[in-house]
Amino acid sequence: MLIDSHCHIDGEAFDADRDAVVARAREAGVEMMLNVGTGDPHSDDFRRAVAVAEKYDGVFVSVGVHPHDAKLYDAAAEEHLLDLAASSNKLIAWGEIGLDYYYDHSPRDVQREVFRRQIRKARELDLPIIIHSRDANDDTVDILKEECSYGGFRGGIMHCFGGTAEMAGALMPLGFLISFAGNVTFKKADDLRDAARVVPLDRLLVETDCPYLTPVPHRGKRNEPAMVVHTARFLAEFYGIPFEELARQTTANFKAFFRLDH
Repeated sequence: MLIDSHCHIDGEAFDADRDAVVARAREAGVEMMLNVGTGDPHSDDFRRAVAVAEKYDGVFVSVGVHPHDAKLYDAAAEEHLLDLAASSNKLIAWGEIGLDYYYDHSPRDVQREVFRRQIRKARELDLPIIIHSRDANDDTVDILKEECSYGGFRGGIMHCFGGTAEMAGALMPLGFLISFAGNVTFKKADDLRDAARVVPLDRLLVETDCPYLTPVPHRGKRNEPAMVVHTARFLAEFYGIPFEELARQTTANFKAFFRLDH
């Protein structure tokens, strides 16, 4: 069994065949999925993400304002997310939150402020956090060290990890798991594989980030949770272990992290 630790199956890319997508994931051995809500925090985007999780067994949900949309974060947006967090027992994390200096869709100072604000809100709710970081390694590490070094921190997931081995090494002791997506299978992703070498199996997760980052051998097609199998098989071969061992360990990591192992 496997778990897709980060997907976006509530999006428009899946409106035509969402039931079939979930069924294919089940057939592929994907036991659970974490559907991560994104979008305008003043719209119904996050409510839709929660509704998808409520509809399907084994699908959980996270809400939080992506750094692209940090400029939209205000008291009303925060209240909307808090209402959703209180409305569903399938909401198990706050995110994806973080920094994106590649696109800079929101000003960097606003991204940093909203990142800190959301970490503190997750702390109040006793929720783990899902982190997006692109071209912002130093600031991400600095903020997480400052904001997450407190007793009782529930930990976080470095989603679609694109940082360095040094970054992974700095964050794992704080309680972060490292999640790799389909881009680790890409031919030119040597830097990602260098980072993977320092991640022990008990800190590892796999994800699709679908509909994006479709792994080899299906690159160029729409990604979906069933395809997390290809990323897991690639990493098992990379680590030199049986696929079943990697699947078992990443599944155990996810369940223990989110206290779902009962």
